[in-house]
Amino acid sequence: MNKDYTTIWSNCLKIIKDNISLQSYKTWFEPITPVKLEKNVLTIQVPSQFFYEWLEEHYVTLLRKTIIRELGKEARLEYRIVMEQSNSKNATTINVPNQNSGNNKNQDVNAMSVLGGSVKNPFIIPGLKKINVDPQLVSGYTFDTFVEGDCNRLARSAGFAVAQKPGGTSFNPLVLYSQIGLGKTHLAHAIGNQIKSQFPAKTVLYVQIEKFANQFIDAMKNGHINDFIHFYQLIDVLIIDDIQFLAGKPKIQEIFFTIFNHLHQNAKQLILTSDRPVKDLQDMDERLLSRFKWGLSADLQVPDFETRIAILEKKMYADGIELPRDVVEFVAYNINTNIRELEGALTSLLAQSVLNKKEIDIELAKKIVKNFVKSVTREVSIEFIQKAVCDYYSIPFEKLREKTRKRHIVQARQLSMFLAKNFTKNSLKAIGKHFGGRDHSTVIHSCQAVQNMIDTDNQFKEDVVELEKKISMSL
Repeated sequence: MNKDYTTIWSNCLKIIKDNISLQSYKTWFEPITPVKLEKNVLTIQVPSQFFYEWLEEHYVTLLRKTIIRELGKEARLEYRIVMEQSNSKNATTINVPNQNSGNNKNQDVNAMSVLGGSVKNPFIIPGLKKINVDPQLVSGYTFDTFVEGDCNRLARSAGFAVAQKPGGTSFNPLVLYSQIGLGKTHLAHAIGNQIKSQFPAKTVLYVQIEKFANQFIDAMKNGHINDFIHFYQLIDVLIIDDIQFLAGKPKIQEIFFTIFNHLHQNAKQLILTSDRPVKDLQDMDERLLSRFKWGLSADLQVPDFETRIAILEKKMYADGIELPRDVVEFVAYNINTNIRELEGALTSLLAQSVLNKKEIDIELAKKIVKNFVKSVTREVSIEFIQKAVCDYYSIPFEKLREKTRKRHIVQARQLSMFLAKNFTKNSLKAIGKHFGGRDHSTVIHSCQAVQNMIDTDNQFKEDVVELEKKISMSL
């Protein structure tokens, strides 16, 4: 006895339900309606083009085996896709054969674009056409304003290569990762701005993953999921910031997986940023992680001293200002973990100078830097000061503790005591013990002798300023 198409599909669903999770079954199979059965071809109706593509991507093997079990080896499955018109309640259907029909599939995707009307843009309501998508890029974040150093050379080079040939390199996706404030967002924007400059016709979009998630939630509430997905599938260069926030959001991961696959398969460029390497991302779908690893992961490390100086100098040049070299070095030396804090300290320094009408010097820099780096308040040791003075004057360290009256050694010892008094919280007696057991009166005399020389000897004064700068940089 021949079975009708509803019975056939009902039997298929029983098998499918036993092989996938209940949530997946409810999401992807309950909305399907059987339409007809002609010979060995079963036609089913799905709600959208996206629905069809998802089934083909994830469940085609299961569907094929199930249909063959019910209808025999010659069985085939065809889809009828409902295309809702934007200004009409009517639906249009297009038939898509299952598997082995790549050309037809491409034609149907094009047909979807024509039949489906305009796609809603989640960035602007109501929706705008693709050509009107605002890239959401910061214009000031360019390759010209990005300071290159050993800490970021690989990431910068890879980013520039992507900008020259988006979607056409092996760096797809390009994953930029680093701790906070080391320039990965700047570099991501720089790539986007360069592409927009060289390829004006390409649609570039930067979006933080949290905004992406909020758009998805809004689309679910308003029944615009298909529009949401179709919008992102139209993008030529998609820049997603902070992908680590996808963790623990399986529904959003599923949607992003679909968008990622579509863009990658169509040679569209994906640029992702993260605060950690892909291998360290937690609570993430393994399929998504594997795709993140398809391209190149490049880290941006903490900039070295020279690079930090260059960053400050570039910002000063851009703002049309000049600062004393020793102040720039002091800021660069003490703020060594975060570029945002480095630039923030420079801005605060300028603001304090203007508002309080103070000259920008090391003392003002110390006060500003204290607000950014706790470690600036730590104390250097007397031994460190002694070594700094000995290195500066090329004197053996042990000579400072000897009972010698050689002028250059006495002067170095006195200066070491003077600096120890100014840079440490040690008592005069404690300082004296570090210089061969001398008493506090010797320390007082030494400090007064140094102050007298500072007031009368310009060369000695310059030596003291230089040593103070070196010690300050170690704080």
